[in-house]
Amino acid sequence: MKVCIPLRAAALALAATTVHAAPAAPPVDVFIGTAGDGHTFPGAARPFGMVQLSPDTQVRHFRQSYPWASGYRHDDQSILGFSHTHFSGSGHSDLGDVLLMPYSGETKLEPGYPERPFSGYRSRFTHADEKAEPGYYAVRLQDHRIDVELTASERVGLHRYRYAAGEPAKVLLDLRQSIYDYASKNLWARLRMRDAQTVTGMRETRGWAPGRQLYFAVRFSQPIAARQLLNREEGVEYKGFAPPGKTPADKVLVEGKALVGTFEFAPPPGNALLVKVALSPVSEDNAIANLDEMPGWDFDAERGRARDAWNTALSVVDIDAPEPMRKMVYTGLYHALLAPTLFMDRDGSYRRPDNAVHKADGFRFHSTFSLWDTYRALHPLLTLLAPEQRNADFVRSLIASRRHSPYGILPVWQFHGLETWCMIGYHAVPVIADAYMKGIPFDADEALAAMTASAEYGPYGGLEHYMKLGYVPIDLEPEAASKTVEYAFDDWTIARVAEKMGKRDVAARYFKRAQNWRNVFDPKTGFVRARKSTGEFRTPFNPVQSNFGSDYTEGSAWQYSWYMPHDNAGLIHMLGGDAGLVAKIDQVFDAKVDEAVYAHMEDISGLIGHYAHGNEPSHHVAYLYNYAGAPWKTQARLAQIVASQYSDKPDGLSGNDDLGQMSAWLVFTALGFYPVAPGSNEYVIGRPFVERATLNLPNGKRFTIRAENLSPANGYIGKVTLNGQPLARSFLRHDEIVAGGELVFMMQAAPNKDWGKDRSARPYTQTPYR
Repeated sequence: MKVCIPLRAAALALAATTVHAAPAAPPVDVFIGTAGDGHTFPGAARPFGMVQLSPDTQVRHFRQSYPWASGYRHDDQSILGFSHTHFSGSGHSDLGDVLLMPYSGETKLEPGYPERPFSGYRSRFTHADEKAEPGYYAVRLQDHRIDVELTASERVGLHRYRYAAGEPAKVLLDLRQSIYDYASKNLWARLRMRDAQTVTGMRETRGWAPGRQLYFAVRFSQPIAARQLLNREEGVEYKGFAPPGKTPADKVLVEGKALVGTFEFAPPPGNALLVKVALSPVSEDNAIANLDEMPGWDFDAERGRARDAWNTALSVVDIDAPEPMRKMVYTGLYHALLAPTLFMDRDGSYRRPDNAVHKADGFRFHSTFSLWDTYRALHPLLTLLAPEQRNADFVRSLIASRRHSPYGILPVWQFHGLETWCMIGYHAVPVIADAYMKGIPFDADEALAAMTASAEYGPYGGLEHYMKLGYVPIDLEPEAASKTVEYAFDDWTIARVAEKMGKRDVAARYFKRAQNWRNVFDPKTGFVRARKSTGEFRTPFNPVQSNFGSDYTEGSAWQYSWYMPHDNAGLIHMLGGDAGLVAKIDQVFDAKVDEAVYAHMEDISGLIGHYAHGNEPSHHVAYLYNYAGAPWKTQARLAQIVASQYSDKPDGLSGNDDLGQMSAWLVFTALGFYPVAPGSNEYVIGRPFVERATLNLPNGKRFTIRAENLSPANGYIGKVTLNGQPLARSFLRHDEIVAGGELVFMMQAAPNKDWGKDRSARPYTQTPYR
């Protein structure tokens, strides 16, 4: 594994004690995305694991949480502590549960301030004393003179703290902290002594997902010598003190909204104290049972198991490319394998919005579905590369969530089993549809019922008006233009599933609904626009206007007017033919745009003209030239995007990674193709950015991509062969990839304007080409 940033000598010496043989590993740099707007975290996790154990650097009680959505920013110079749950690249902040901070010297119960060293328990650090790789993180806490190492299994985080020789070991547990923009989000919390080495607890929060409950068990590698369990609520008497040996262990507890625990230990053997923290969605007892997932106290062995798990997960692709690109693509794949996250106990138990405990039967329940972002490329990437059972688990988790939903619909944006109602659309539908169309096994009848229930739930997002009028009216529902076009795409994916299942009446109904995007497209201006319930477009109209709750969702007409990925030939017809689409997309990229125009919208970032790669509505736009017979222009735009929107530095993502979507876009694009319309079973060919890549597919087959003569000067496709035969069309079929074989790109300096030009060579579209 590549060492991203060197750690101080003492910590390196500690790491060198490992006896676990390390297999070769791809060059992942977990710090990519931790600066700028990437919002990723550098800490330890397993692929799709329930625990994300990572440092938090955010300022307590800050009012602008957006930059610290993952808890960590590379620009910061002090660490608040190490908590066990984090989003990877979200545009919204939450989590940061069960924060531990090892310390020395005086006990301080408040975190203090970054600009005032020693004002609290936080500590300064430097990147020179920091090291991280998949499944492992280490840092030196300068103010406490403590070396910290972290690793994780699926449900358990493992800490190793090395203190100065002969010093007592001290640890603070703070349940007040959270990665959220409220000063305090705790509804209730509990800390309970279980025995001389074990503490359990819970907290219920009112953050992004109201009423979220999380339970935990903390076990130390040696007995506690002294402890305090405190409720720091203003005006509440401190409770929870109990001298060891004087009170039964299970009676030592404290409850309230502002709980802190401090624990002191005799100088540990070898100066190293280890701490395990297990999480549970169900109960403290289940959290204790989950500790058995990590028997013993061999930190180096657990680190090795985490490394091996990541090496296995990342080995689905073998990549040859110049080192910066190779690192960027493997890091993108790493980020794509962090979510959705496991959210059930070892016995299969999980908690649902009805506050009842359920058991998964024949699948592993997952949550953290950022569906508005991830249906586009992340889930198609996982469907292609992840094991079949894993993808089946994702779909079955979505269907189980609908089964327990009080509204009878699929999740919209779900984490820890709860709905946030964030973003728009019913985008669990294309995730399920794409999986079904590609042969992932699950109950198709129940899935279709869940999909149609979501599409016909009138109270949600103006659907009652959409079903009646054929569009969402802006005078009755905000973000109406965006909702109409996104609903239309989701409807098309339902039609595709129904058609394959032989349910012709359902297919016909939803194919018709899939054309509703036309009801908000204005041929006179060439833009998607919001309409009133009386039928007219809303005026005045400014295609650059974007605001929360306006006509569009996190975008303007310049980003949303090309969103009918299932029917791009229909868009071409609306714009007067191939030349009309090419000219319009050229305008998107070539416009001279003052970035101040979008400065009020945090998510509209990564601008190239009006193209905003930092947010998802733009992600398919560069590939649209293929539908107009000009794939050479797609090739040129992709080079422009990759060069300006990604790098192998901490600020190497131009926008929120959004649970892996930005990363999945890069992985697909680097391989040379992209799923513009999930559910079509086609991938639109762009151009490769790696010299060679072999997909080691779940079915045991291999699909190899080679780019001959690839160089910065040779950025255009001259010709393409598939299994030795010329490929004239500008798309691949899913079945062609999973069958194994070889795709070869012959790259050259000048564009081949004839390749992919014919209508028969163009990708799928619901409306036939004319």
